[in-house]
Amino acid sequence: MRRILVCLTLAALTISAHAQNEGRGRIRDFGIEPGIFKPGPFNAITDVPGVRVGHVTLVEGDNVRTGVTAIVPHEGNVFRLKCPAAVYVGNGFGKLAGITQIKELGNIESPVILTNTLSVAQGIEGVLTYTLSQKGNEDVGSVNAVVGETNDGYLNDIRGRHVKSSNVVEAIRRAKDGPVEEGCVGAGTGTVCFGWKGGIGTSSRVLPDDLGGYTVGVLVQSNYGGILEIDGVPVGRRLGQYSFKRNVENPDYLLSPDGSCMMVVFTDAPLDARNLERLAKRAFMGMAKTGGIASNGSGDYVIAVSVNKGNLIDESQRFYRPTLLRNDDMSPLFEAAIEATAEALWNSLFMAVDTKGRDGRVVPALPIKKVLEVMGK
Repeated sequence: MRRILVCLTLAALTISAHAQNEGRGRIRDFGIEPGIFKPGPFNAITDVPGVRVGHVTLVEGDNVRTGVTAIVPHEGNVFRLKCPAAVYVGNGFGKLAGITQIKELGNIESPVILTNTLSVAQGIEGVLTYTLSQKGNEDVGSVNAVVGETNDGYLNDIRGRHVKSSNVVEAIRRAKDGPVEEGCVGAGTGTVCFGWKGGIGTSSRVLPDDLGGYTVGVLVQSNYGGILEIDGVPVGRRLGQYSFKRNVENPDYLLSPDGSCMMVVFTDAPLDARNLERLAKRAFMGMAKTGGIASNGSGDYVIAVSVNKGNLIDESQRFYRPTLLRNDDMSPLFEAAIEATAEALWNSLFMAVDTKGRDGRVVPALPIKKVLEVMGK
């Protein structure tokens, strides 16, 4: 069977056309504008200066629905110019690689890779290949690859381990700024969220000048359960599709709350690892606003990174003298992270399309027309 490798440029044309034909769009396309702060020009993680995103989408026959998404922090050599970073674990049923070094040293030294659960090893291998091949890294003998995952095994032949390290390298090399493709692309190709098709979503917030003017951008891989809420409206319950329904309403209905969610937060605000962890905790609150409950079988992680140019860590220098935002100025960034995370997750649902995958299984897209009718009430 011929492998169809759909990378960012082709996927953007294919999925966008499909989404338009199916009446799909981002949440703001339908007049829903969550939060109080305004998004950046792309309403994407790439509104943070220097941040780039690349996808590789793998579709093969009837059973392969998976891929890779790469988030590259800046245009330089990330190993040589490390970024302050932190991780917050909402629920640890997952396989996030690189977490202990981030917690210990407070920085990252590689792109952030998202893929499926059984392809984390290939994600690491791809990051190693990419990093070791970069000019200036000829003497590097240790790399902390950061690779997150969710399990796309309902729609994807996950045991076949179809993601290769070369796909990871390709996703990194294809990363670019500007608009970010969402929905059934990259690491979101085979994911499921609240029983509907999940995927990749992104959003951003730009603080007013008198609050610093900083940008917070979020990219998510949604694959979790719970009771869907959209901008405060209990959509899942009103549409009759939510976890635990069999226990409170319909004994013949079963929708597991399990799954996982990866949330990646980037900002140009000058933050250290301590305040980045605080920011990551607020992103998790954004997931809660969508109705996610971080169930027992869910791996829910937030990776938060500052790409402030003045605070990049040059380890060729003996001293590190960052300029840091004070604690009292963090609250606007907290609100921005909550808003952008929630909207990114909603975008992942709004932009996904009906998907048929492994063993003929079909996961429908969120019924936007019905959602709008519910929210109109």
